[in-house]
Amino acid sequence: MAISVEVIIFYLVLIDSIGSNLVVWFGEKWYTKNFKIFSRYFPIAKGWSALYLILVLWIGSIFYRSGILFF
Repeated sequence: MAISVEVIIFYLVLIDSIGSNLVVWFGEKWYTKNFKIFSRYFPIAKGWSALYLILVLWIGSIFYRSGILFF
């Protein structure tokens, strides 16, 4: 079975959404301390990060039900 480009992109986006949620919920001080200028222009928000993870999981469930994604 060959892995398609969509599956690779899905896993990369899933890792990104999990990482963003970890930073938002547990590393807010670390983020603002280490990324001072970047954090001014891109402040972290728990609601948007949770919505991002929910949308990625929803797309993963669509892939899983269509048979594209296997765990």
